[in-house]
Amino acid sequence: MSTQTETTIGAVRTRAAPRAGWLRDVFEREGSLGYILMLPALLLLAIFMAYPFVLGIAFALRSDKIGSPGEFVGLANFLQLLTRDTIFWNPDLTKPSVIKNTFYYTLFAQIGKVALGLILALLMNQAFRGRNLIRAALLLPYIIPTALSTLAWLWILDSTYGIISWSLKNVGLIKMNIPFLGDPFLAMNSLITVNIWRGTPFFAIGLLAGLQTIPQDLYEAAAIDGANAWKRFLHVTLPLIMPVLTIIVLFSVIQTFADFQLIYVLTRGGPANLTHVFSTYAYQIGMVAGNLSMGAAISLFMFPFMLLFTILVLWYQRRDQG
Repeated sequence: MSTQTETTIGAVRTRAAPRAGWLRDVFEREGSLGYILMLPALLLLAIFMAYPFVLGIAFALRSDKIGSPGEFVGLANFLQLLTRDTIFWNPDLTKPSVIKNTFYYTLFAQIGKVALGLILALLMNQAFRGRNLIRAALLLPYIIPTALSTLAWLWILDSTYGIISWSLKNVGLIKMNIPFLGDPFLAMNSLITVNIWRGTPFFAIGLLAGLQTIPQDLYEAAAIDGANAWKRFLHVTLPLIMPVLTIIVLFSVIQTFADFQLIYVLTRGGPANLTHVFSTYAYQIGMVAGNLSMGAAISLFMFPFMLLFTILVLWYQRRDQG
């Protein structure tokens, strides 16, 4: 009996050995191991990004509404947005529209964040007492949840109880409260200001990391050649941080172009739908009004612009590195 048991166990081990060896070979191959390690991330991307994107395309090509299944309409939703919806696109370029607001909001927010972020990075790169503490405090606007910090700005910009209007009125600089969120021009520029305040730390920290990789020998050589501070910045600092800056701008543009929380908390697209961007208008039409297909079509309008910008930035960076 003992001999039969040992023979059976030996046979099982003999059959299991090739399987264990095959599995070991798979994990020892770099190519196979890489795909196995990437599989969880790929599954998450497929479930939470690829599937919603494909579903959005399907909705955009139909006429579905909440509680009312529609039919295939092709590009009719996109044509209607461009030809009949003056909130989304107004041929009169002097008047606000969703497309114009999105590009205006993104462009001037990037200009402000690049300028302030670069200045702060240059300052934080200097040696002074308390530098590490200030660097940590610099991140606060970026790490605070957007909705929470925007609620604070909603109170600050309030025309009746806001601290800005109250302070200016009490020192005699103005006689009437300033409608920061009630005037279309002021509302859009207030949104840009808050976006700059929140996004500047991202630029500052990223550029600071780029600045710290620049060898000091280059600055010393430039100074010996007679270059002043401005020329050292223009010919040494700026070219060497350009690869970092382009990637930071790329991520920031994508994030700003699709910004939702900040705008929806502060203005909800108002006053009179004049500060809507792609994301807020898509939510307004798709979820609040219940027109799922039209909301999906509005959301998809962002994709070609972001794809084109991404291709251009990556092409520029590859050309610059080559």
